[in-house]
Amino acid sequence: MDQTLTGSLAFLSSGTEEAEESARRLAALYGQSSLGEAGVIVALGGDGFMLQTIHRFMNSGKRIYGMNRGSVGFLMNEYGEDDLRERIAAALAETIRPLRMTAVDDEGIAHRALAINEVSLFRQSYQAAKLRITMDGKVRMDELVCDGVMVATPAGSTAYNLSAQGPIIPIEAPLLALTPVSPFRPRRWRGALLPNRVTVDIEVLEAPKRPVNAVADHTEVKSVRRVTVREARDATATILFDANHSWDERILAEQFRY
Repeated sequence: MDQTLTGSLAFLSSGTEEAEESARRLAALYGQSSLGEAGVIVALGGDGFMLQTIHRFMNSGKRIYGMNRGSVGFLMNEYGEDDLRERIAAALAETIRPLRMTAVDDEGIAHRALAINEVSLFRQSYQAAKLRITMDGKVRMDELVCDGVMVATPAGSTAYNLSAQGPIIPIEAPLLALTPVSPFRPRRWRGALLPNRVTVDIEVLEAPKRPVNAVADHTEVKSVRRVTVREARDATATILFDANHSWDERILAEQFRY
């Protein structure tokens, strides 16, 4: 990474006591630039805060370097106060593209949101959801009876997608994961890997009886009738990882955990 890009840093905290104290210490050591002038945003918190920061600075041209002041911290680098400018200068950059969700609710109103990790549909009541899945205009599954289904990016493949037994996708792979949540019929269907250029349409069947909510990262839409998901080609964000613990290495290592 060009050393000039680390000349101005802005430290953002998730608001926890630990993150706030870290932000104060780092600002004292390295200076605190305004968000508009900073070349690199240093996000201090957990994975949830990192996702919020990525959304906030989408298409800004700013690079985001996370340091873990939360719990899991899969998207974060290890916290350390020494040689921070050198660490950032040597970091590897990963450019990610979010998904764009368009969800039409039961009043016919279209809601749009971006998702770094996944777009998910979940049953809203005790009744299982019934969903029809179409890709690029062709029906691929007439009826999926389940608790829910998601479309996950490579970045999100190690998050909720993995918990639902979905596949881990290398960050550079041009793929999306379509993963069911507790499928009842067809019972043995485990999902599919899709080219990232496809458009996925999910129609809610028997919607009044079996209401479904849709979620794109932190944005939730209740009582949806139809959800369309495609990769947002016009939106990008760049995040930085320490060279000795790149995102590719993390994803590879995750596949050998047991």
